[in-house]
Amino acid sequence: MAEPTPQPTFLQRHEFLLRRLHSLSGLIPVGAYMCVHLFVNASLLNSPASYQDAVYQIHSLGKLLPVVEWGFIFLPILFHAIFGVVIMFGGLPNTANYRYAANYRYMLQRATGVIAFLFIFYHVFHMHGWFHSEWWLENVARPLGGARFAPYNAGSSLAEAYGGFIPVIYAVGVAACVYHLANGIWTMGITWGVWTTPAGQRRATVVCGVFGVLLLAVAAASWMGPMRTNAKKAREIEDKMYRAKVAAGELDPAEASHKRAGHERVGKGDGERASTK
Repeated sequence: MAEPTPQPTFLQRHEFLLRRLHSLSGLIPVGAYMCVHLFVNASLLNSPASYQDAVYQIHSLGKLLPVVEWGFIFLPILFHAIFGVVIMFGGLPNTANYRYAANYRYMLQRATGVIAFLFIFYHVFHMHGWFHSEWWLENVARPLGGARFAPYNAGSSLAEAYGGFIPVIYAVGVAACVYHLANGIWTMGITWGVWTTPAGQRRATVVCGVFGVLLLAVAAASWMGPMRTNAKKAREIEDKMYRAKVAAGELDPAEASHKRAGHERVGKGDGERASTK
């Protein structure tokens, strides 16, 4: 009696759709968000005020910010990373996307994917502590060196967080992210059938290479910004901007004080009586 034919797995049955969702999520929203994030951080090289203005615009989303973060950033990153690991470790054949690619680029894409995911995992903890729960931040994240970023003291808190070997970690992590995105766009073009001929792939290589170099320059600016920022002077500028927004009625200190570096929560009507710890 002939042995029964093995039934295809869920991943094999939906390979076409999953591969396209994987490649698309790497570009939109993950890749697009990374570009915006690097440009915003690079504005610190211009001045602490420029960077603080950009952060205020982001936080003007208010209670919608966590929804945007999870719906358009964290969940797509998790999907892209997890499905990338599935492909990497043989859950699906990996030759379709890379049969035309040089072996070193294939290996670098895999290696930078792992580095990028580990770096993002660390970066979110280091700057934001992963979760916004006050108990988690005070009892877990901050004691372990996380949650260092204060949105309403953006530049100064970022500069203070850049101590020890942190710049080295960020240099390696950001470079891996940039390469993974630039080369990923090239492989995405193959997945979606945009460039399939050798000539088309050569042109795509040039375009993606130029994009990668330009984005790496922006990344270098965002990396240099915290190291060239005087935290004390930046804090004075940020606090002045904060007081101006409170006076104009744009911020409620009872709701906003916890987003300042070294400041405790204040109650309704307490105004500027937020004391440093």
